[in-house]
Amino acid sequence: MEIRLNKYIAESGVASRRKAEEYIIQGRVLINGKVVKELATKVDPFIDVVYVDDVKLKRKEKVYFLLNKPKGFITSTSDEKNRRTVVDLINTKEKIFPVGRLDYNTTGVMLLTNDGEFSNRITHPKNNFKRVYIVKIDKNLEVKDKEKLLSGIFLDKKKGVFTELSYVKERSYRIVRVTSVEGRNHFVKRMFSSLGYRVADLERESFAGISTDGLRQGEYKILSYNDIENLMEK
Repeated sequence: MEIRLNKYIAESGVASRRKAEEYIIQGRVLINGKVVKELATKVDPFIDVVYVDDVKLKRKEKVYFLLNKPKGFITSTSDEKNRRTVVDLINTKEKIFPVGRLDYNTTGVMLLTNDGEFSNRITHPKNNFKRVYIVKIDKNLEVKDKEKLLSGIFLDKKKGVFTELSYVKERSYRIVRVTSVEGRNHFVKRMFSSLGYRVADLERESFAGISTDGLRQGEYKILSYNDIENLMEK
């Protein structure tokens, strides 16, 4: 699969895309021994040999992990308070980071990768990748409040909405399943809190159609390139 030359240079860790364009224009980039100056040039990472000055480029391998996040881990690569992070749970030599956020005591689907483009695409609200949560609240959810959550509530002057909301168990109105495309910090908790409910327990059941089926809390698995391609085609 061919990709733009500036993207290939950036993914090799030599420079940003913008800086890579400067290198191309300056004639500092060679493909298969020939200088190229066209910004629209594309390369096949598995066939073409690319040099910037005297440095032969090698595209960094992209990795993708699915973690069933347990409680007691922060969604970060490091922590100034020396608390455990989700990255600590993954055995890899690659420098990875979490995709989006889950609160310290929130459990469930957590994706980690070294692919910034993938992370940006899957977390951007305009792309409508669904996040599904199981929410346990401190009292029964009233019908009028259910309607408000589905029609929209303003948080920080920006409207937030659950696209779907249902009760998980019959005769129990304290455990609900909600769906959203939002990724704002503490979004689910703040939506309920704005109506006077306290979230006692929160689990992300799925993200972009990916679930933790078969994974116990704290366990993870590697996602294949086919998994990612299928996800991005949805």
